[in-house]
Amino acid sequence: MSAQPLSRRFYARDVAVVARDLLGRLLWRESADGVTSGRIVEVEAYLPEGDTACHAFRGPTRRNATMFGPPGRAYVYAIHSRWCLNAVTEPEGSACAVLIRAVEPAAGVELMRARRRREALLELARGPARLCEAFAIDRALDGWDLTRGEQLWIARGPRSRLAGEQVAVSPRIGVTSAHDLLLRYYLAGNRFVSGRRNPKPESSKRRAGELQPQPATRRGKVNE
Repeated sequence: MSAQPLSRRFYARDVAVVARDLLGRLLWRESADGVTSGRIVEVEAYLPEGDTACHAFRGPTRRNATMFGPPGRAYVYAIHSRWCLNAVTEPEGSACAVLIRAVEPAAGVELMRARRRREALLELARGPARLCEAFAIDRALDGWDLTRGEQLWIARGPRSRLAGEQVAVSPRIGVTSAHDLLLRYYLAGNRFVSGRRNPKPESSKRRAGELQPQPATRRGKVNE
C-alpha cells in the first residue's frame, strides 16, 4: 500500500472537490503503539460561506482556529467527549474542512481492536468517533500537518479500485441546520459506510455552488 502523503496543493482546492477526491485514499497513523491505516469510504464537506453547520460560520474562535490556517492540516474537535478528524482545505483564511466519517480498516487491525475493545471489523472505524479511537487521534493532533507523512497523514492509495465503485452523494448526517445540502460523499455498497445509504441525484436540491447566506443557528452535532 502506498504511504506517500497527499500534497498541500491537493488540499488547496474547493472543499467539495477535495471531499470527493479523498474517497479511496488511505488514512495513516503512526504512534508509539504501532501503525494503523484504512481506506476512506465516507466523508462530509463543510463550506466556508453560507453553511450554518460549519464550525467557522460565526467566525474564528480558539476551538476552530485551525480551519482558518493553511490547507492540509488536521482539524480535530470533540463532540460529547469523542474526537472527530477533519482535513482543512482551500487557501488560508477560507475556513472549511472535510470530515472523515468512516474508513475500511487495512493495516494494524489488531491494534484497532485493542483500542476499541471490539472484535468485529465493522465496529472499528465506521463512524468519525470510532475512527478516532481506533487510530488514537485526539486534540493533540489538531493543527497537525497532514502533508509531512509523519504520525498522521492521508496517502494516495489504490484509487484504481474506484473504477468499479459508485460515488454516492446525500445530505450530511446529524446536523441540525443546512440539512438539504448534498455534501456527504461515500462509496455506495461499501459495508464500512457509517450512515444511511439513500443517495440523491447531485442535480437535485442545493449544492455547494448554489449556496445563499443563512441565519445563524445552533451548531450541528456529529454522531458516532
